[in-house]
Amino acid sequence: MLPAGLLFNHQYYQFINEAMNFYQAIFNYQLLINDVYIRAFAEFLKQWNYPPSKNGNSLDNLQQIIQIWTSEFDRKFADKFRSEDAVIVQGKFLNTAIINWSYQKELIKEFLPILGLVRQINPLNIVNYFYEDKIQLGVTPKVEVYKEDKIVLYHYSPGKNSLNIPILIVYALVNRPYIVDLQEGRSFVANLLKLGLDVYLIDWGYPGEDERWLTLDKYINGYINNCVDVISKIHNLTQINLLGICQGGTFSLCYSSLYPEKVKNLITMITPVDFHVNDGLLNIWSGSTLGSQALDVDLMVDTLGNIPGDFLNYVFLMLKPFQLGIKKYIDLLEIIESEEKLLNFLRMEKWIFDSPDQAGETFRQFIKDLYQGNKLIKGEMEIGNQRVDLANIKIPILNIYAEHDHLVPPASSLALEKYIASTDYTVHCFPIGHIGMYVSSKVQKDLPLTIGNWLKERL
Repeated sequence: MLPAGLLFNHQYYQFINEAMNFYQAIFNYQLLINDVYIRAFAEFLKQWNYPPSKNGNSLDNLQQIIQIWTSEFDRKFADKFRSEDAVIVQGKFLNTAIINWSYQKELIKEFLPILGLVRQINPLNIVNYFYEDKIQLGVTPKVEVYKEDKIVLYHYSPGKNSLNIPILIVYALVNRPYIVDLQEGRSFVANLLKLGLDVYLIDWGYPGEDERWLTLDKYINGYINNCVDVISKIHNLTQINLLGICQGGTFSLCYSSLYPEKVKNLITMITPVDFHVNDGLLNIWSGSTLGSQALDVDLMVDTLGNIPGDFLNYVFLMLKPFQLGIKKYIDLLEIIESEEKLLNFLRMEKWIFDSPDQAGETFRQFIKDLYQGNKLIKGEMEIGNQRVDLANIKIPILNIYAEHDHLVPPASSLALEKYIASTDYTVHCFPIGHIGMYVSSKVQKDLPLTIGNWLKERL
């Protein structure tokens, strides 16, 4: 029996109250999911034509059945979770989960050894264990030329016919940048080197608790600017080329606005610019007035400090829950006997779940200023007491986007043209999704060539 004093302890009462709120939020969220299942199943039956009609159009191929179900579930999920009510319910679910995590984190620690064991006996981890030596990532030789705090600037070994065109790749903070150097035969970096470009890349590392206070000012006016200066000194140049990918593209736009004299040419790839387009669920969940009402970013950062990479992975998977969370593992059975295809799958899995935590203050500013405030295109964003004005960008720009991108909708990237002052502006589209930009064999053949030819014309 609990001591009488504990029953009236304020913290204990607060814990119980928050736990009840959490379970109520789970219940409300589950009602939404149940509605998605019902609607998806009804549509599935229409397409499956069950019971079989006289025309015999029923599907007897399991893969076709799975494909129809996956497509319909994810479509109904997206439709449902675009609504105002659903976004609010989901936001409350996440907010209460964060609060409960703060109360229960000590209890969770007791279960970490068990959770670790569960992860180890996961079938996919067992497969990974036997193929660990064969799924090494980051295959192109490189050397460290600069280091500051957790970040490292790498210089890839240039090819024999290098044209001395230095290009700095600025990747996103989410996931690891070795996706651009995935494996032999599918390396974006290696293909750029073959074209004579001199390639550098910033590796942001894994932020720890000491980095929770890092801001966008530190990343852009500090790390990126210092790396640009190092490269300029190595090559005895006053300007270099920037290639910003996804969130790194947004960083590169901010940098080019603040330091136009240091950037010769700018390439943005699958880069969000207008964060209030309604084409993507991520924008709806995180952005505009509705997103700010639903998801309490201040609560997240104040409670968690750094934002766990696992949490962000959960959010990304929920954009297409059945396809990304279940179907791809069912499809794995189709390729399990092909070692080459299995290794390709495992490489991608390793990259997807190798997610660094996000520095809390940087995450706070990025979400509030961009996803919620859309300040980049409004000219209201400030970094280090300097206003970011896209109209300051007058250099040549190559803007590359993916036609079927569910993370960065094409409309978000294409908005760039409206706000820059560049007279030399080129757009190039690839008919793939966000991840396809890195792994599609056709894109790996055409994308580096597109970039290389564009840069060579602007020597």
